Amino acid sequence: MNWTFPDSNPKPKLIKTQEIYFLEQQRFRQWWLWLIVLVPPISLVWPIYQQLVINPLASNSQSSDYVLVLVAFIFGLGFPVFIYNAGLDTEVRENGVFIRFRPFHRKWVVFSFDYIHEAHAITYSPLKDYGGWGIRYGRKGKAYNVSGNKGVMLSMKDGKEIMIGSQNNKDLWNVINERLP
Repeated sequence: MNWTFPDSNPKPKLIKTQEIYFLEQQRFRQWWLWLIVLVPPISLVWPIYQQLVINPLASNSQSSDYVLVLVAFIFGLGFPVFIYNAGLDTEVRENGVFIRFRPFHRKWVVFSFDYIHEAHAITYSPLKDYGGWGIRYGRKGKAYNVSGNKGVMLSMKDGKEIMIGSQNNKDLWNVINERLP
């Protein structure tokens, strides 16, 4: 038996997709960062076990138990999941450099080739130049970085400097320079 259904959906619109010339996804995977992120939750395991399992009647109220479990859940699971999913996505497409620092940017931040004056592959000091990693403001301008000390410095036509961290900074620099007007 053949089943036929009326075509209730109109034909999808064709969306012109841009070719991606460069793609990089960076995540926070440094061992020292995970040591900082995981030590507090691990240190909460014994107090929780002691209060809830070994001596449950010693606590003054059930509300303190709930607060302890809530704090443990937020720091023990929520914060590590947040850090694990955070990262920098970088793409070079036909009309510009696209970056998205997840979860802070829902949409792509676009640096159009028309507004980029020049680009340079650089080695920098994350702590000294920008005060660390993430979305940072420093004496050399704005930075988007996740790890390492390599990136591409975009000099914009309005005088602003944007540094995009990259583990493949030479490749990113070459792709950008090939497309600059």
